[in-house]
Amino acid sequence: MSASENKNIVSHRAPEAVGAFPHAKRAGDLLFLSGIGPRKRGTKVIPGVTMDADGLVVSYNIAKQTIAVFENVRTVLEDAGASWNDILDVQVFLTNMKDDFATFNKLYAEHFAGEGNPNPTRTTVEINCLPTPINVELKVIASAASID
Repeated sequence: MSASENKNIVSHRAPEAVGAFPHAKRAGDLLFLSGIGPRKRGTKVIPGVTMDADGLVVSYNIAKQTIAVFENVRTVLEDAGASWNDILDVQVFLTNMKDDFATFNKLYAEHFAGEGNPNPTRTTVEINCLPTPINVELKVIASAASID
């Protein structure tokens, strides 16, 4: 696949992008996923986030958000023709490293490390905020070598 054959992937099952970008882009033997959060497609629902009548976040549950992010990543990978085990690298963005890292890290280990899981490289950073009222987002690079 040449540079001119790069392919955008838009999932019709994953949450809609919040900007002008595809869910993923295939370039040669690599698949680059855009940042993926825990939102649910076609709704304003964010698993693990409770909002008041004015739309302000009252509370959040990082475990529920993390599991939803993992599900959304899996969906985009599947819709691109790849699988969870094709993941090579993960960039994690947390809005509250102090309070959420231990919970996130435990769930990450359950889903990414160990037998039968991809065990990719990873970078985790704390950021001030994300474009929607979420507290975790993943940016993933996967192998596309087996995708036809």
